[in-house]
Amino acid sequence: MNKIELLAPAGDLQRCKTAIRYGADAVFIGGKKFSLRSRASNFDIDAIKEAVAFANEYQAAIHVTVNIIPHNEDFDGLKEYLKTLEEIGVTAVIIASPTYIKLCKEVAPKLEVHLSTQMNTLNSAAIEEYIAWGVDRIVLARECSMEMIKDITAKSKKPIEAFIHGGMCSNFSGRCTLSNVMTLRDANRGGCAQSCRWKYHLYQEDVELSDEEVLFSMSSKDLQASYFIKDMIDANVASLKIEGRMKSNYYIATVVKTYRKLIDEIYREKDISQERLDYYQNEFSKAENRLTCTGFLGGIPDEHAHLYDVNGSGVTHEFIGYILDYDADSQRAKVEVRNYFLLNDTLEVFGPSIDNQRFVASDIIDEEGQIVEVCNRPMSIVYINTPFPVAQHDMIRRVIK
Repeated sequence: MNKIELLAPAGDLQRCKTAIRYGADAVFIGGKKFSLRSRASNFDIDAIKEAVAFANEYQAAIHVTVNIIPHNEDFDGLKEYLKTLEEIGVTAVIIASPTYIKLCKEVAPKLEVHLSTQMNTLNSAAIEEYIAWGVDRIVLARECSMEMIKDITAKSKKPIEAFIHGGMCSNFSGRCTLSNVMTLRDANRGGCAQSCRWKYHLYQEDVELSDEEVLFSMSSKDLQASYFIKDMIDANVASLKIEGRMKSNYYIATVVKTYRKLIDEIYREKDISQERLDYYQNEFSKAENRLTCTGFLGGIPDEHAHLYDVNGSGVTHEFIGYILDYDADSQRAKVEVRNYFLLNDTLEVFGPSIDNQRFVASDIIDEEGQIVEVCNRPMSIVYINTPFPVAQHDMIRRVIK
């Protein structure tokens, strides 16, 4: 059995490289056309080509989303685009349209076709039909329980991919039209305004039911599946997918690194203790955009999976700096400031080759060599003395006590 794939999202080239450096086996990205998440930066052909070259250095793969629900005008240039993706070495395209699948198999047969979660696959009979279309991998709907995943994977003749982390949809994924109605932005053509996460006044006839201070939303907590990773591995799931092409560089680094360590530990130790699962749970919390739950993996979610507070409630903001360089002689890290922190704060470094090393920032200077006591200018450069070696692309977060 091949080791399970860790598949990460990236909205631009920087985040793609971060995902790969921090341990992703594959990264899914979107082009400028034919892709959902139109508000992500997305990739032109030159950027996709660079992403493929970088991935090849790490024996990783690039998957490209071609997952809009197409209208008539969404076929212009598609053949040429698919041929180009094949020529530059993209491994797979993620598709939600039967006509797109057929066209891809005709004009770019070397590309794997992965059936998008937009198709809401929840049963084995549907998978048999999709395989007859020529699909090479099935991405399951987020609404599958772990028991359903086990049963589907055991019966499938093609690899199965399942989501393990990120945003959940208030509807069956991809079938919502709230955004279309409220903003004229088509969720199935990349324009979702996430209307489910807005706050609403609730009325019964003319009587308002909602609390003025805590309005109602249809929003779910985000998915976080660390407790089910061993089950996924045991079920022979082929790929574990993290959602979030619009998430930050720090978010990608933290989530990918944590799943990488968790997966590797399960393979190495053959099991995982509750204590270690709690440790990983805490690691994920350091990059949460919203509170999390286990989604549908344990069955139909109850009221505790609903996000009642405002988005971001209960979430800390710990990321404070990106390491640009390190001078071994002076033991100083060149740091690009991202968030507020102070002299003598306890900080934590993590990176592709370093795990959670803590130190007290007792010595910070600016580019003129002046002592800095308050770092509060995002994107400014400071130099921090570290008691251990660090490296370019490592990140620093503040330790919240």
